[in-house]
Amino acid sequence: MEWEIKIIEGNRYLEVTTAGVADKDRSLQMAKAIKDTMRQNRITRALIDHRGLSGVSGEIVDIYNRPKLLRFIGLILRIRIAEVVKAEHTDHFKFFETVCFNQGIQLSVFRKKDDAITWLLG
Repeated sequence: MEWEIKIIEGNRYLEVTTAGVADKDRSLQMAKAIKDTMRQNRITRALIDHRGLSGVSGEIVDIYNRPKLLRFIGLILRIRIAEVVKAEHTDHFKFFETVCFNQGIQLSVFRKKDDAITWLLG
């Protein structure tokens, strides 16, 4: 999986655009890059646009354990993350959303970017 991170200055959030196949290792590397950029720029909101993904991989246990890994690498609970996904990846990311919610992480999944931005900045 590849990604590009840019800072949206006016609204003070990160926008991350992904492509390729999302897997456990690259997702964790991306999370570290997001965390570092957020920390360096004192930003607490991120929009991750996964509509460029051609596929997602990973076992249910990987998704279930991901919030623990996110905390381990230093992502804090005060952040807010909106993810935009394709229809065919909705179930995968909605399960991740539920796991995050149950562990106190503010993450929501959307199909439309406008809805994601509204939630993110609300």
